[in-house]
This record gives sequence, structure tokens and C-alpha cells, in this order.
Amino acid sequence: MNIETHEIEGKQIAEVTSDTLIINEKEDGLDLLGNLYFQGFDHVIIYKRNIAPDFFNLKTGIAGEILQKFSTYRVKLAIVGDFAEHQSKSLRDFIFESNNMGQINFCESLAEALVKFSNK
Repeated sequence: MNIETHEIEGKQIAEVTSDTLIINEKEDGLDLLGNLYFQGFDHVIIYKRNIAPDFFNLKTGIAGEILQKFSTYRVKLAIVGDFAEHQSKSLRDFIFESNNMGQINFCESLAEALVKFSNK
């Protein structure tokens, strides 16, 4: 796992990349949050390709638990990837609502994620 730091308007943004899955289960997401929070990051970017597919099946509860922790600790999160392949209405609604609230964002590119973080 690699962490690239971006700084925009005094905000410390961690861009997390890896050649393997970073989040397989809820504990992985909570560990990631804890490690990055401890390092002083208040904004996190992670790529969809580094998250297990079960995360995007809302019935598993993985996304809900992880994203709730990010909200509780006030760490903004952007998940970057192509979400058009997901046909679940509940997931599409969840993505729409999350993007409107601004704490959790689903973005198509790194550039979009950085712009969202610079506007908030």
C-alpha cells in the first residue's frame, strides 16, 4: 500500500494506492481509517479497484459500517472509479445521496476527487 500526500488549502489528503485489495472486510476499512487519522489526514482517496466487490453490495453492511466510521471521525472520503456497472437501485441512490451530503464522495477520477475536497 502506498500513500501519496496532496495538500489543498491546508487540507491533508491521502491518496491510497495498491496493486492488491486494501479493503476486504469492515476491519480493513477501520484499520485504514485509524492509520490515516493517526497520521493527520482528514481527507482520504481510495480506488474502487482496491475494495472488495462485497463492499458495493449494501446488504453485506460492509460499506455502511466503514463509511459511518469515516463520518463519525469527520474524515472525508472519496472512492474513485467507474460505478456505472452497478445496476442496484439502492446502490445508485446511496451514491447519489452520499455525493450530495459531501462527507463520502464517489468520483470518476482523481482530479474530480481533489476538486470536491477543495470546495469543502
